[in-house]
Amino acid sequence: MEKNESDGGIYFVIVTKSKSISLLQNYSVAKIRVAGLFQCFCQAAVATLFLSIMSCRPASYTPKPPGYFKIDTPDSHQYHLFDRPGFPYSFEYPVYSVIKDDSVFQSQKEKNPYWVNIEFPSLGAVINITYKDITPDHPFMKLVDEADNLSFFHHNKADYIDQRIFRTSSGVSGILYVVGGSAATRYQFTATDSTKHFMRGALYFDVTPNADSLKPATDFLEKDISRLISTLKWR
Repeated sequence: MEKNESDGGIYFVIVTKSKSISLLQNYSVAKIRVAGLFQCFCQAAVATLFLSIMSCRPASYTPKPPGYFKIDTPDSHQYHLFDRPGFPYSFEYPVYSVIKDDSVFQSQKEKNPYWVNIEFPSLGAVINITYKDITPDHPFMKLVDEADNLSFFHHNKADYIDQRIFRTSSGVSGILYVVGGSAATRYQFTATDSTKHFMRGALYFDVTPNADSLKPATDFLEKDISRLISTLKWR
């Protein structure tokens, strides 16, 4: 009921039931619309917060397999003769290497005048060649034991050490030691006639030993070591 004043009189207007119902319906619709807008706002806020959290996460990391620098080996194996006057031996060595007198034991040069190094500059490798005459002071079995001990010195780092016995047509016999794993050396050998001459050779690289990274170079140099042994001759 609504109160109304007109012409100095007062009268009341009755609000019908249908009008009240209409107002209630409009209120309910408005309430539903507000609730819907609030729900949409909440959903949008949650989505924004989720995207913000996801964007702050660090990028996923996929580990890469280990890799090594490429080692460029020579295109082919070629050799020339080492036949220095006064030396008790000769052999063939690669054209991509150089032979230098040993400098590590320079103070003992009078005792070891036939020690040389075969250097491979492009591969960062060297084959140390040592030589001794078999004498009463340096008997054959003593030299064999010393060489064997030096080869097996690397057994702590080696996965295995294979011994391959050889004998050439020039009367040179000995053992090729193949050292597996990341030891300091991959190949070592002894060569002798068991009466006068005794030689030992060992391959080294001027980097930290790693069997996987050095494999291309060691595989390539295996043939050069075999060529040195097969062409070795005594004087």
